[in-house]
Amino acid sequence: MGNKHVESLKGFKKGSVVISIFMLKLISPLFYDKKYLKGKYFDESYFGWYWVAKGIWQQKILGFNRKIPFPVVHDLRISNWKNIHFPPEDLDNFQSFGTYYQCHIGHIYLGKDVFIAPNVGLITSGHDPYNLSNDEFEPKDIHIGDNCWIGMGAIILPGVRLGAHTVVAANAVVSKSFEDGYCIVGGIPAAKIKELDKSKFK
Repeated sequence: MGNKHVESLKGFKKGSVVISIFMLKLISPLFYDKKYLKGKYFDESYFGWYWVAKGIWQQKILGFNRKIPFPVVHDLRISNWKNIHFPPEDLDNFQSFGTYYQCHIGHIYLGKDVFIAPNVGLITSGHDPYNLSNDEFEPKDIHIGDNCWIGMGAIILPGVRLGAHTVVAANAVVSKSFEDGYCIVGGIPAAKIKELDKSKFK
């Protein structure tokens, strides 16, 4: 953990932060799979350890999302954590309130450095219109490419594939794929709003 991040914690003594993180490193493998306890949010900042501390209390003690083996905020929902696939270091996508990963049958694949805002819904199956009690109607996997940004309140529907560097505007409903990526999409149903200049990406 870099000193600049320790020093940026207003209201805390540097020594106390270091000791707290040391203790979390010791006990966190008792609660979470170790493969999720590394990467940029643990090595370059304090955020990962903050999520771990909060998660131990909310998930493992209070029981919100208890079975999920990585830190998630208490009011996020994942219908089947085994069906969501993401780089372990991208834990930030599970710290936003109100986000719903509906993947109890279908799978959700998140690329590297994806950003998902609060209140987003990723839905892999719907209700059978002839039998509404069947909520496993026509499951289709969702694929989100690298470096995509899903804006607040957006909904991604079954079978959607977004190519790398796709930006989804807030409150958009994405019902079709934009596999070429490098674009901004928005609206209901979502349509391409703008092409992004590939030469500007590093």
